[in-house]
Amino acid sequence: MKTLIVEDDFTSRVMLQKILANLGETHIAANGNEAVEAFQAAGARGEPYNLVCLDIQLPGLNGHTVLREIRDFERQSGIRDGEGVRVIMTTVRNDSEAVFTAFNDMCDAYVTKPFHVDKMMKQLKLLGLLQESVP
Repeated sequence: MKTLIVEDDFTSRVMLQKILANLGETHIAANGNEAVEAFQAAGARGEPYNLVCLDIQLPGLNGHTVLREIRDFERQSGIRDGEGVRVIMTTVRNDSEAVFTAFNDMCDAYVTKPFHVDKMMKQLKLLGLLQESVP
């Protein structure tokens, strides 16, 4: 599994990297602009991400805007809705407006901070990114 972690907070980045390190290659983007650039570059190379863990509150483009850019890039690349990268919003925001906006923009899951290994693994399994035998 190839993952892009989009997180401006160092501690949260490290936690996500530790959780996902044994599952495949992980790349980091510390702001929204880097995330869009990394996602588009990977897609253009034919090496797309399987998973994006995306914070909402980011410098530059916020997570909602990044998610819309990701989905627009996929559509322009001929990828139909629901068949692209799996996006988990990983954020401290738990208000209904943020959650509604994220799902309206086609995120696949929403996990609030602090991160817990079991919570992330459950979401990855539900999204079909892990086999049941992975803890």
